[in-house]
Amino acid sequence: MRVALVTGATGQVGAYVTERLIADGWHVRALVRAPALAKWVEKLGASLVVGDVLDVQRFRAAAEGSDVVFHAAAVVTAAGGWEIYRTANIEGTRNAIAAAANARAKLVQVSSVAVYGGSARYRDNAKTDEDLPLAPLPDAAHYARSKRESEALVMQAHSERRIWATAVRPDVIYGRYDRQFVPRVARAMRFGLWPRFGTGETTLAIVHAASVADGIVRAADIDAAGGRAYNLANDFDVTVNEFVRLAAQGLGNEIRKIPVPIPLARFAFRTAALAARVAKGASMSRETLNSLAFLTRNNPFTSERARRELRWSPPMRPEQSIPEAFRWWKEQRQH
Repeated sequence: MRVALVTGATGQVGAYVTERLIADGWHVRALVRAPALAKWVEKLGASLVVGDVLDVQRFRAAAEGSDVVFHAAAVVTAAGGWEIYRTANIEGTRNAIAAAANARAKLVQVSSVAVYGGSARYRDNAKTDEDLPLAPLPDAAHYARSKRESEALVMQAHSERRIWATAVRPDVIYGRYDRQFVPRVARAMRFGLWPRFGTGETTLAIVHAASVADGIVRAADIDAAGGRAYNLANDFDVTVNEFVRLAAQGLGNEIRKIPVPIPLARFAFRTAALAARVAKGASMSRETLNSLAFLTRNNPFTSERARRELRWSPPMRPEQSIPEAFRWWKEQRQH
């Protein structure tokens, strides 16, 4: 039986990876800081190991005997500045490399399409793939900078033959266990209304967590994936209109779409971004502006490399996965 150590198992991606590995017959150890809050991960079939990605000794001990370390732990959004992201994401990855090297295990790093930057990802008449040179990032892009530097550490460790490593780059992830995207959308729909910017026929840069887990597990099993990065960023094309319709099914609500001209939307989002800059800093302001592009521009990414090299096979259709994600969120709210 193969053994895996999963970091971030109480998060969305880590939980799906844990479920997938156990279904495939792996023995899974989950590195958790608070075992009392991770009992539900134990119920999935994982063994809990108390530790922290910032505690290199405990991290190394947890990885002993593992065939693969799946490093999904990361800070995505946080109040505060660069140091929070640097410590959790970059130093945590540095420790993951050390733990994998000590255990002679493979390392699969969960990176992000954030490495491409907020505007450079949009290219005229071309999809953004893994060969795109990475443009400089603004200082305020804390999450993007931390993921790019983390991924660079992983690739350097592989090139120096300290470990075998690969990285995957999802875009916006949704599904069960979601604490980011689905809750935000569901709260925005609580009055039964949704602003439709333009026609609503743009495709969203989203991917289901089960699809991400599929790519992650496949990457660990393909030797040629070592030293490579893979976009896991478009399992199925879903328009804004389709997403709202399927989300409404999951919530059991009727959602009325209110047309909003894109010029008016730009004005509103720029005003909101200015307010966010004053109240919460440049990082939050940038996130606000990126949200408009997310809703009004087609998914810029291609995952053809993953389909070709990893034989990536997304397991759930959006007609099933989107209502399920919102139904799960609603049920959790009611408990």
